[in-house]
Amino acid sequence: MENKRNKFLTATAAALAITAVAAAPASAASPFSDVKESHADYKGISTLYAAGIISGFPDGTFKPDTNVTRGQAAKMIAGALKLDTKEVVNPNFKDIDTANTYYGPIAALVGLKVVSGYGDNTFRPNQTITHGDLAKILSSIPNLPELEGAKNHEASKSVTRGQLATLIAEALTKLNTETPEKPEDAFTLSVLHVNDTHARANELPKLATAVKEQRETKKNVLTLHAGDAFSGTLYFNEFHGQADLALLNEIGFDAMVFGNHEFDLGSSPEGHQALADFVKGAKFPFVGANTDFSADDKFTGLFTDLVSSEPENGKIYSGIVKEIDGEKVGIFGLTTEETLDIASPGKVKFTNYIEEAKKAVAAFEGMGVNKIIALTHIGYNDNPNVDNDILLAKNVPGIDIIVGGHDHTKLDEPFVVDTNTVGEAKDATLIVQANEYVKYLGTLDVTFDGKGVVTKYGGELIDLGKVAEDAALVKLLAPYKAKIDEVNNKEIGVKITQELANPRATETNLESVRSNETALGNIITDGMLAKAQKYTDKTVVMALQNGGGIRAAIPAGNITVGQVITVLPFGNTLALMDATGAELKAAFEVSLKNAPKENGGFLHIGGAKLQYDSSKEAGSRVVSIEYLDKTGKYVALEDGKTYTVATNAFTAKGGDGFDMFAKAYEEGRVTDLGLSDWENLQEQLLSLKEVKTTAEGRIVDVAKKQ
Repeated sequence: MENKRNKFLTATAAALAITAVAAAPASAASPFSDVKESHADYKGISTLYAAGIISGFPDGTFKPDTNVTRGQAAKMIAGALKLDTKEVVNPNFKDIDTANTYYGPIAALVGLKVVSGYGDNTFRPNQTITHGDLAKILSSIPNLPELEGAKNHEASKSVTRGQLATLIAEALTKLNTETPEKPEDAFTLSVLHVNDTHARANELPKLATAVKEQRETKKNVLTLHAGDAFSGTLYFNEFHGQADLALLNEIGFDAMVFGNHEFDLGSSPEGHQALADFVKGAKFPFVGANTDFSADDKFTGLFTDLVSSEPENGKIYSGIVKEIDGEKVGIFGLTTEETLDIASPGKVKFTNYIEEAKKAVAAFEGMGVNKIIALTHIGYNDNPNVDNDILLAKNVPGIDIIVGGHDHTKLDEPFVVDTNTVGEAKDATLIVQANEYVKYLGTLDVTFDGKGVVTKYGGELIDLGKVAEDAALVKLLAPYKAKIDEVNNKEIGVKITQELANPRATETNLESVRSNETALGNIITDGMLAKAQKYTDKTVVMALQNGGGIRAAIPAGNITVGQVITVLPFGNTLALMDATGAELKAAFEVSLKNAPKENGGFLHIGGAKLQYDSSKEAGSRVVSIEYLDKTGKYVALEDGKTYTVATNAFTAKGGDGFDMFAKAYEEGRVTDLGLSDWENLQEQLLSLKEVKTTAEGRIVDVAKKQ
């Protein structure tokens, strides 16, 4: 696919291509020995020579007073229109073959329906052309202004080479005068954007204020949400997106893309009902070019795979076209294919982001849209083996702006991609992302030229911590907040003197819930193990909890319901799984693949011990896995034996890349008990005489002992 400057080669665009050629000044010198300054067509010939349209004869003459032939006229006109004379369709004239000097120009003009042949299927390239014939040819070129010079000659008179040069030069001058690429003709668009808001409904009144202020000072404003409005606080647990939606609707968005967390409830008894209700209630459309809802009947009537120029609120499209101040802007959406592993999409499927992006861009271009925005939830520079925004920009020409989310990146200013995958120059693609949790409102101001190419841009993040709340939205939030405060503040009856930490890695400290044993992880898995054992006659040898699913610490003091829910906010349920020792070992290798660095699939353990060596190659790090048998002794797992383990439904279905668990699920070796994970944690905390706040050595990296 070519750069945007060459994308719209239609008859109209071809005619307008003349504007790119500037007329030569009157003082320009003629290079031809037979064209003196006193010649009537001197200026026209000099202009075309300066523009590279004519070159004259080998002897250094132009022969301005010689009658021009149809072939010569075709060559000069095609040159002025800047047509491609090589990649052409053969018009199959009997008197012109592909070796003819004028074949390319004639074929190009025939393709644009500017010239035609005679009834006997000839073109007669060596026949002189009259002013009347030339007038017909020029009148067939779209948007070409009326030429005064054409009125000064009788229709039956032959056209000289000099006269034709003068007429074409007049066209150049008129087009450059009447339709120049002026700054006031450029189009400026302001994009306001947020991403990964994660049920921070309490922060949305500040966002409303910032959005309102931006709209008051800027025109041509688009407001976009790059996904993950679901999951993360009590607002989601209680209202399943409806609290956020009420405020998002009031703020006013032009489009939203689905984040992976929009699919967190897929494993619940209600499936994606909450998401379907969220879509239906939205006062804006959703975009998802690589998201297929067709197999889930909860979305029947809500989605189409088409690009719509008349999108409806509460509906899902591959892409939409927004008309802003007379200009068309295309917006399409992409959701990470990782959703299959890191959420519970159920029957919702995801296709390749590069392929779908190319289809979307082609669809927009076919509609005459040359300003294109990709609204994505694939990550700025996330896993290159799956998808990310930088690779999208390099692989798919035609995208001007990528408004992204997913990896919570704080881009203080737009990141520019102006080369493709092999380092060749391309039109600029701007990538923006606004961190997370409604901490910032992203702003991007972009100026496009007439061809839709970005010529100027600027962008920044507005710190919402410094912005006052919008009073109307505070009032709108109030009934939701009252309910949350009631739940959040209810004490469960357990007090701790030290924090149950939930660390994340930093540049100087790699300790993390996603790479190390934690006391909180131990309590969670112990609770899972105890609860699971009550629901089966089999011996449950261990419980597993993915570190990426543990989202918050519990501070010292009286523990509240809200704090417990915030630790495990995704609404996961407890599941039993039968797996072989070999499968469990393979799962721990996946768990440890990034060790000692973070991995959302890092498994915390209840009822067992794990030793590993992070200095070994990934896939060969497990040293030993032991579980407590009925006698209270630790015994090693055996590859060929089948064991029953407890985990959450997300992990049991293969989330975080545990393909061996996905296989067990498909083979019917998983039973979802339907028991809430946060309620299990609360029950476990209540059962403890003493809440330990330090690790116990369940997961040990032997490399650190050496």
